[in-house]
Parts: sequence; structure tokens; C-alpha cells
Amino acid sequence: MDIPILADILIIVFFIIMMIVARQLYLRNQRLKNKAQLSMMFTSITHELLTPLTILSASVEHLREKEPKHKVEYDLMNLNIQRSVRLLQQILETSKSKNGQLKLLVSNGDVMEYIKETAKCMVPLMQRKGLQFNVSCKPESMMGWIDTDKIDKIIFNLLSNAAKYTNGTDGKISLTARTNDYFDKVIIEVTDNGCGIPLNRQKHIFEMFYDGDYRRFNTMGNGIGLALTRDLVYLNGGTISYSSQENIGTSFTVTLPIGKEAFAPSQIDENHKININIPQSAIFDFSIQDLVGEDTGKSKIVDDDAYKILLVEDNNELLLLMSKLLGTKYHVLTANNGKKAIEIIENNDLDLIISDVMMPEMDGWELTNRVKTNKDYCHLPIILLTARIQEEDKRKSLLIGADEYMAKPFKMGELQLRIQNIIENRQRIQSDFKSNSIADTQKKLESIPSPDHELLSKAIDCVQKHIDDTDYNRESFANDMGMSPSSLYNKLRSITGLSVSSFIRDIRMKEACLIAHKDPNIRISELAYRVGYKDPKYFATSFKKDIGMQPTEYLEEVKKQLSEGVANSLSNKPNDFKPLKELIED
Repeated sequence: MDIPILADILIIVFFIIMMIVARQLYLRNQRLKNKAQLSMMFTSITHELLTPLTILSASVEHLREKEPKHKVEYDLMNLNIQRSVRLLQQILETSKSKNGQLKLLVSNGDVMEYIKETAKCMVPLMQRKGLQFNVSCKPESMMGWIDTDKIDKIIFNLLSNAAKYTNGTDGKISLTARTNDYFDKVIIEVTDNGCGIPLNRQKHIFEMFYDGDYRRFNTMGNGIGLALTRDLVYLNGGTISYSSQENIGTSFTVTLPIGKEAFAPSQIDENHKININIPQSAIFDFSIQDLVGEDTGKSKIVDDDAYKILLVEDNNELLLLMSKLLGTKYHVLTANNGKKAIEIIENNDLDLIISDVMMPEMDGWELTNRVKTNKDYCHLPIILLTARIQEEDKRKSLLIGADEYMAKPFKMGELQLRIQNIIENRQRIQSDFKSNSIADTQKKLESIPSPDHELLSKAIDCVQKHIDDTDYNRESFANDMGMSPSSLYNKLRSITGLSVSSFIRDIRMKEACLIAHKDPNIRISELAYRVGYKDPKYFATSFKKDIGMQPTEYLEEVKKQLSEGVANSLSNKPNDFKPLKELIED
């Protein structure tokens, strides 16, 4: 190959490589620029959110003074305002740390005593989860220099993280603080006997927004705590390490310098001492039950016929609030995950399920799928509540059988309206079934397909096929429907308001009315046999109870009206349960 040609090729390749490199550098700079802008916007929004939260907090306290009787609601609002503030403050601290704006300001005082008092603030959280919690300091008193605000956050994040992943049955968590041989460092070790960190997750635990496996353990998480903890430790010139074995436990070790010489002059506050009695950070993670006592969420209503609703939600405060508000109208049962919900569904006669989507153990989608694919429970309406507002999430919820889908945050009034719509639709089916002929009922069921309608249509067909079978009973009926007698009872009761035996009798009586209109000269005994009654006397008693007159009277009325030329008006509703006189008057 000629040298000039080779040189031209090399120049072209060089320029191509330069263009690719330049393009990559440009894209990298754009990403960094966008990331910086996004970080600034995120920080600005976080600052802006703190202002309305402050206003909300002040407004709650003002309402508490004017209307003190609503203590539970005020405590619940304050609890969540404080949690929101703490989360926003963590976001701000993290943003400052990433931008190098987080500052250290250490004061002198009893380091060990401060650590011990700060850790004690977590005792209510540990007690609520049923965990054994131990705090020890060796020595119990030691002077040093620390930034109390940073120590608060480090201790809170490590202990709350341990509590999230430790089982309350025999769970143990300990915090040990000790010093080194030179008394210029404090070593804080937080140990638990919880689930441990899976090996494939360990390299990610300090990554921002990595939320681990918190939902499986019925906890709340945001993926900020450990990332911020590491940044705060590094800010103090310290180190953080951990060891963990799955199903055995985890131990975090933080080493922080406490000697004055470890800090720059600008980081030292000579004018203020460490206040042992007032940890600067509000370590507050009580449950609303801790504030107001146990509340089972059981309904306070007296009406035994009220609809029975199952609430499934992993946020205890929202679960308590919903059960309190809905409990004035309905019988309310509660569960904090799908697995517990299934147990309740199997052991209770329910009318409606309201469930969150994102939950530990079993989420709302799996719960819905389990219910809707189970022939014993598929009739139960389900309303799904979720913070996931993407269209594909809504579509998935409806595809697996959810009857309603509501995005969080939602208004309780709207939820109650959705519940009432489902109840009224169920009552409408019951009313239509009781007042219309079998033919009219089936037409309506076919025009608006739904699981309820399909089941009811199949039930009508099963009874009609055995209309003259005197031995056709609830067991035979349940076998034809492919379910247990108890499951059939629950479904028919919830859809039509009738028991299995009443449903069969209802179909037999409507068929008897239809036969009477077609052949008013039929003998009572034959009419009884044709609709599955062995004893004409018992048939007459049942007919009187359901129709309002004896079969002989009904047949005479049919003959009379036919002779008067009103048969056409009667034929519109030949199977109606109303007495013939009322039909004529209508």
C-alpha cells in the first residue's frame, strides 16, 4: 500500500476517533450539567416543601387548641409531618454532602454519655417491635469533641436500619461504644441477630436510593439512610465497616476521632458545650398506637347486617385511620400484608377487599390474583390503592381482576364513594333478581358481563336444568357449580342476598308462575311436581310464603284476567314475585 494512502487512512481514523472522544466528552459534560441542575432543583424543591410542612404543623397545633377532642387525628398528622421533615432534612444533608457543602462543627463534652442518651431515644421503637435492646459504653464517661447533630443521625440510621431487618420474636439489637488505646477515638458498634444481608446485595448497601429488601420485612425505606451515614462518617474523618451473614445477623462498626487536634480550627466550637439532655436531632419514630394506645380497628357500629370490609395496608397509621373512618359504616377487619389477608379471607365471610399494592410478604397484585383465580373467593370485589400512578400499573391492576384502582394520595370521601358504588351495584343485582323474571334477569346478566353476573347466570342454568328433580339440593347444586356448599352459600348470599336453599326455591317459584301463565288450568299437584316438589301441600305453603297467595288463588286470578283481556299486560312480567293483584294495579 502506498504511504500517502496509508497516511490518509490514518488521518481519517484519527479524526473519527477524535470525533467519538469529543462526542463522549460532550455527552459526559451534558450529563454532569444536567445532574448538577437536577441536584439544584431537587434541593430547591426540598427547601420549598419544608415551608408548607411548618405551616401545617402550626395549623395542627392551632386546631388542637380550639378543638382538643380530636387528639388521635392531631397526633397522626404531627407524626407524619415530623417524618416528612426528617426525610427532607436527610435529602438536604445528602445533597450538601455530594456538593461538598456539608460542614462539621464539633463541641466538647462527655461523648459516652451523649451517645448513651441519644441511643435511649430509640427505646420506644425497639419496644414497639418487641426487640431486646442493650446499650453499653466502656468507659461510661469520656470527654471528647463531636458534632452532636451528625452523631444523632449516624446512631438513628444504624439503629433504625437494624430494627427494620430484625424479627421481633427473639430479636436482639445492641449498641456498644468504646475507645481505643490512645483515648482519641470512639468506636460505635451496632449489632443485630436479624436476617443479615445477602451476599449479592452487600456491595450496594451504601448506594443512594438502594432500598434493600425492606418491604419483605414490613418496614419503611427510602435508600438514603446508610448512604448518608457513610457520608457523615467520612465528614468526621472516620471509617465505617460491616460484617454480615444471611440469617445470622449484621454488625456495623463506626470509628470517629474525638481529639481536638483531629479537626480544623473552623470546625471547632469553643463557646458551646455538649448538652447531654437534649439530642439535637428529633429521633422520633413512634407508631400512632404508641400515642393513642391499642385500637383494633373493629367497627363500633351496631348494625349486624352492615357490609364486612377487609383493609390491607402495610402502613400502620394509614391502616388505623382508614379503619377508624370506615368503621362507622362497615364491619372492618385489617391486615398489614397479603399473606395475612389470605388467612382472614379464608376464615371470614367478606363483602369487599381494599388493598395497597406495594406490601411485604405478598403485594396487592399477587393478593388480587390469588383471590380472583380462586373459585371460592373470586366473587369478592377488590379496590387497589397505590402510589404507582403509571398507566401500565393501572392496566396491570385491572387485567388481574381489580374492580377499582385508586392512586395515592386519595380522598377518603372518594374511597367511600367507590365502596358505595360497589355496594349499590350488588344491591341492584339482588333487587333485579328478586323482582324480575328469570328471562329478564338473564338478559341483564348477559348485557353487562362481570364475574358476579357470570356466576349468577350459571347458577340459574344449573337449577333450571334440574327444575323437576325433587332430590336436587344444596350439595347437588354446589357440585354442579364446582365449589363447596359453604363457598356457594357465601357467593349467592353476597350477590343475591339469598341462601342456597332460598335461591333454589326462588327459581322454582318463578318457574311455577311461568307455567301457571302458560296453563292456568293445570292441577296444583302437577304444578308442584313440575317444579321439583314431592308434596303438593308443602309446595302450596312455600308458594303462599313467596308469592303472597295460594296456588289456587293465583291460578284463578290468571284465568280471570285472561278472560278480561289483560293477559298481555301480565305476560310482560309473568314470573314476578309480586301477587297478581299488585301486578294488575302496577
